[in-house]
Amino acid sequence: MKKIILTGGGTAGHIYPALSLVPLLEKEYEIFYIGGNGMEKEILKDFKNIKFYEIPVVKLERKLTFKNFLIPFKLIKSIKKSRQILKEIKPDIIFSKGGFVSVPTVIAGHNEKIPVISHESDLTMGLANKIILHYCNIMCTTFYETSKKNKKCIYTGQPIRDKIFKGNSKKIIDKFSNHNLPILLILGGSSGAKFINKIIYENIEILSEKFNIIHICGKKNYKEFEHKNYIQIPYADNIQDYYKACNYVISRAGSGVINELIILNKPTLLIPLSKKCSRGDQIENAKLFSNLNYSYTLFEEDYTPTRFLNSLDNLVKNKDFLIKNMKNFTKINANQEIFNLIKKNS
Repeated sequence: MKKIILTGGGTAGHIYPALSLVPLLEKEYEIFYIGGNGMEKEILKDFKNIKFYEIPVVKLERKLTFKNFLIPFKLIKSIKKSRQILKEIKPDIIFSKGGFVSVPTVIAGHNEKIPVISHESDLTMGLANKIILHYCNIMCTTFYETSKKNKKCIYTGQPIRDKIFKGNSKKIIDKFSNHNLPILLILGGSSGAKFINKIIYENIEILSEKFNIIHICGKKNYKEFEHKNYIQIPYADNIQDYYKACNYVISRAGSGVINELIILNKPTLLIPLSKKCSRGDQIENAKLFSNLNYSYTLFEEDYTPTRFLNSLDNLVKNKDFLIKNMKNFTKINANQEIFNLIKKNS
């Protein structure tokens, strides 16, 4: 049996898309995972058939800090560690989902002449994948527009977890006493979103009159907060059940979650992470999907309670229009496309 190394981490958006390939890969490959001491390490505990290897994480801070001057030394250490792991496993191929933790493994793989396939989820390429692009053989892209940027890029779409199609809505709906209200799901990404949490708390009186609210606030942001028609949880391992139960969504604009919501035809108000805290990738994602009339967008800089509530009212009023457009979304089997590339190049 051939061997494959998966790598990527930091956020769920760098982990779950890679793991969505496992049902296809495990039939023909022995699977290993190289990551850091973060979310990926915790998630991989549930995958007994995948051996996890930890390496030091090298991450560029977006502010001026002495830590950034240490990056070259940390990177050399991480590459050396990755190379030791590769020599031990002797993989036939590496699949990278991006994030800074994947950079040392990709560079080490390139140096060992191991084929590397990577994937970029967002419309614009992140810094880690810009570096990886120099070392990988193929860069798969979620968006067709991104694939035109470099000859190494191939449009495959976004890998999607099979489990999101297998939700059980009853156990979620039964949590609420008033079954006449539609369910509004709040998503802040795998780490939560303080800005979105703040909006929900500020507007809870009005929101809870119109919706049953499920608020996934993030483990770091969890605090005791009770209100009628409102449930708060720090994190959801069974996100498929919440997807199945909800009628509307408020979400950050990471590519992974957007693509899942579109495939499931969920009317969504996107509130992308601002450029103050990011490179602006979520803003570009949100603009594209709003322009295609798959969702609505409210930028953090434009937020007022009135604009927020008006945006939500428009979402409800125009849900059938959005759903119709989402149903016409070109669905590409990214899992199979990427698996075919892995098989061809290993």
